[in-house]
Amino acid sequence: MSDEICDKQSQITDRTSHIALVYLGVDMKKPLKGIRVLDLSQILAGPYCSMILADMGAEVIKVERPGRGDDTRAFGPPFIEGESAYFLSINRNKKSITVNFKRDKGKEIIHRLIKKSDILLENFRPGTLDKIGLGYKDIEKINPQIIYASISGFGQTGPERLRPGYDLTVQGMGGIMSLTGDPSGPPYKVGTSISDILAGIYACQGILLALIARNKNGKGQRVDVSMLDCQVSLLTYQAGIYFATGLVPERRGNQHPTISPYETFKASDEYINIAIGNDKLWQKFCDLLGLKEIKDDPKFSSNPKRVENRDELFSIIEKIIREKKANEWLKLFDEKGIPAGPILSVDKVLNHPQVQAREMVVKVNHPKAEEIKLTGIPVKLSATPGSIDKPPPLLGEHNDEVLSNILGYSKEEIKSLKKEGVI
Repeated sequence: MSDEICDKQSQITDRTSHIALVYLGVDMKKPLKGIRVLDLSQILAGPYCSMILADMGAEVIKVERPGRGDDTRAFGPPFIEGESAYFLSINRNKKSITVNFKRDKGKEIIHRLIKKSDILLENFRPGTLDKIGLGYKDIEKINPQIIYASISGFGQTGPERLRPGYDLTVQGMGGIMSLTGDPSGPPYKVGTSISDILAGIYACQGILLALIARNKNGKGQRVDVSMLDCQVSLLTYQAGIYFATGLVPERRGNQHPTISPYETFKASDEYINIAIGNDKLWQKFCDLLGLKEIKDDPKFSSNPKRVENRDELFSIIEKIIREKKANEWLKLFDEKGIPAGPILSVDKVLNHPQVQAREMVVKVNHPKAEEIKLTGIPVKLSATPGSIDKPPPLLGEHNDEVLSNILGYSKEEIKSLKKEGVI
């Protein structure tokens, strides 16, 4: 039989299987339906990763410490009916169980769950889980198909591997802070925990790639994500500038190092961003602002020359932009197709019609905090979309469900584990 015929036969089989599952009532709407994640992570990077997986249909079992839980349950204020707003923001669609896996009976629970899981996610310092028999080499023996995802500050290898990884210190070490802030002022971190969040996104990408590989070869593998590596990946053209010139990029405030004008200007009332990304836009921009005298001036007519003479150009444009209010300018720019936009505060972003239309703010009913708002799902799939179905769990809310339904523990055994402080 030819390869072409085999491929067609395989496609027919796949389609037939899909139709059969739909006919039987199996929910095929979410792409990760049927995938189980054992989530040993806490704080932000790991939980952000598992939230993405849960939104897309994975069953995420979040393992927390008995009586205390994820550290972020205590991060605050603010709290809503005793529930941390921080924790609520990144733990929807998950199940929570409490297990002290440093105890033998707790470790047994984890081992039994590993046999029934597709993915293990953790963000302990490298070597920590190896000491208690839950490292990758140990887990691989229990379940060779497991995808074991580790997020750490500096990765599983290298001279800095054991260094603790916190968002602020990694932003500083990854070059981002050296590029952020006013040139005459101190360095600034990004206003959100970008090192943690980006590591969570990359870990999700790594897990999905490992799932694809496993579908082909039937084997699991380790996914090693370093927060520092993720920050280095963001340097892109800034690294390119250094590689090309040997010169170290410096803070430029809101200026772009290779495009001009592409920065922030003060209108008569508020700041706005203007992004003139090519020479055609420059021509339109000059016509709108009445800058005919510099439109074709050799000092400004091409982007490289505008970058070279950016300080002089900024002074010219700044004076004109100050003559009108921000909304007046933005309306004119929109009419002429010139990229520009306001600088919105968090409240204005979350109430913006475009953000609302894209369902990037959703409401969920919580057992304690009642109706809460969460940010939505940024990846929109046309055929198999994700959804936010369950609120962030209460601590240990799913102990009985997971232990009895998945692992087969009896009611008496569960009571005994609670009494012994194992769960």
